[in-house]
Amino acid sequence: MVTDTARCAWGEIIRWQLSPTSCYAPPMSSMRYSGLDLPHPPFLPSSSVPLLSGRWLIVGIAGAVVIDVLLLLSAHLRIDISWASIGFAAWGVASGAICYAFRARATPGQRIARDFTESVSLFAAISLLGAVASYPLASGDRSFVDPALERIDLSLHFHWIRWYELVATHAWLQSVERMAYLSIFFTPALLLGHFACSGRLAESRLFIATFGVAALITLALFPLLPAAGPFATLWHGAMPYMPLSALYQDQVILALRHHAIHAVDLGALHGLVCAPSFHAASAVLYMATAWRIAPLRWPIAALNVAMLLATPVEGTHYLADLLCGMIVASLALALTPVLIQSTKPHLVSRIVGRREAIAVAAE
Repeated sequence: MVTDTARCAWGEIIRWQLSPTSCYAPPMSSMRYSGLDLPHPPFLPSSSVPLLSGRWLIVGIAGAVVIDVLLLLSAHLRIDISWASIGFAAWGVASGAICYAFRARATPGQRIARDFTESVSLFAAISLLGAVASYPLASGDRSFVDPALERIDLSLHFHWIRWYELVATHAWLQSVERMAYLSIFFTPALLLGHFACSGRLAESRLFIATFGVAALITLALFPLLPAAGPFATLWHGAMPYMPLSALYQDQVILALRHHAIHAVDLGALHGLVCAPSFHAASAVLYMATAWRIAPLRWPIAALNVAMLLATPVEGTHYLADLLCGMIVASLALALTPVLIQSTKPHLVSRIVGRREAIAVAAE
């Protein structure tokens, strides 16, 4: 009898936990059945987002490494052994050691350190692998699509030259744009730090997985939409202001196509993807993720709107690039929860097994 009651109680907990409307633990009074007091178990996720297994993320990273190696070999490129590559390798070893040492969550501080280290390391790995993959993908021989992108801009009444001239004639606007454009590196650290401190590991992994899916879609489209960028294509004559992205898209892509580059320096990676704009995709992902965090919602929204406004000049992007990047982010936001949902039966079976073991022990 006690066992049946315990199973009913745990069944209610599982149904509550996997409910799309649940966000926090239910009140303790709702977890008492026929005098049987079942405290909220510590291994239940703390949010309505199913906890994506760390193994899936590791498998994804390992798969990305294999794909990068194959792409580099096909383009006759290699990774340059430099202090940067040694530093990345050292960080990987150190982060793995921290996560392993604090795997038992002995104290809240250790749990925060473990979760933050894991999240930042996975996010950085996705970013690094994506940037490396863009080099062999840029070495194809497909014609640049700048004329088509410019036509889309003109149809939307967007004139890149006027936008650039506005920034070039205002030094304060250049400073603001540079800070906003570089916030792409700061915002994820803020989000991941908040998730680690608040114990929301499931949401952190969902954010990282969504970022990875967006990066994958972007890289899949990049070879189909190679472009030199509006700065290299539309501006002629003296350059009154050099954006952060400079002319790297045009120069590096042409060098790769002429086999003038043989090694990829991890310490000097440049953004080569014009369309879709990954800055635009990231801005949408950051704002969507922060929307569920009341203290960060509006600050991150304002910061990323500023980043979107800075991207045409600092990233030398067409407006069409930004719109395409926003579509990529929307697809990633829609697809990733579906992919994670496919792991839910495994999650439920694992939880049920543990619950039944506890119920038997309670008997």
